[in-house]
Amino acid sequence: MTTIHSTAIVDAGAELDSSVTVGPYTLIGPHVKVGPGTTIGPHCVIEGHTTIGADNRIFQFSSLGAIPQDKKYAGEPCELIIGDRNTVREFCTFNIGSPGDTGITRVGNDNWLMAYVHLAHDCVVGNNTIFANNSQLAGHVHVGDWAILGGFTVVHQFVKIGAHSMTAMCTLLFADLPPFVMCQGQPAQARSMNFEGLRRRGFSPERIAAVKAMHKALYRDDLTLEAARVRIAELTLSIPEAAPDVEMMQSFLSQVSPQRGIVR
Repeated sequence: MTTIHSTAIVDAGAELDSSVTVGPYTLIGPHVKVGPGTTIGPHCVIEGHTTIGADNRIFQFSSLGAIPQDKKYAGEPCELIIGDRNTVREFCTFNIGSPGDTGITRVGNDNWLMAYVHLAHDCVVGNNTIFANNSQLAGHVHVGDWAILGGFTVVHQFVKIGAHSMTAMCTLLFADLPPFVMCQGQPAQARSMNFEGLRRRGFSPERIAAVKAMHKALYRDDLTLEAARVRIAELTLSIPEAAPDVEMMQSFLSQVSPQRGIVR
């Protein structure tokens, strides 16, 4: 049986799996769907067209599925979709999407989202990310798999953060952060590549060597972004094992806005 505390208010239209647990004084709206094994702590508000997958842990005082902080929003049925096995700590605020984009704010699987994290409308978060306390995303931000955001990281709207990248505490991002890159500062500056993180995830020495070569092309050899992309593309000839990593970097760089550029 679903375990719902007597003080919680769950709308009759909400769809909760029989194994869901809901804590005291939590409010769940009529368009909410919650998958098996998910636990929702006390004093949470989950509203809007929000879908939450399996085995998530949502701690107290979180607000999920509220309307976007966008003056253009006029009540459209936009969504918040959260995947499986995510940890959402205290005081997190995730808004639904907006009609000016896909209409969906999306969180993938196996993410660790610490206290006071904010995901604005139309953000897309991949899998296996870590957001430390007070990481704040403005609207339309995309975050790749395995990215780590240090505490108090603030990200400007429409910025893209590549897979396996990392920000230091109190970083301010106005430009796109390529995959693998570690950055710090206000505004952010590239410092190195996330080599230790890659080793922990099982990257071979050959793949790490390719990442080092990408770093050299992007940051050490005074190349334009287009020239760096040409250099990076050639890495597959000498390090075939790194082809997926090169393809990911090339795909990311091909989408960089000329006005925004990458973190330098």
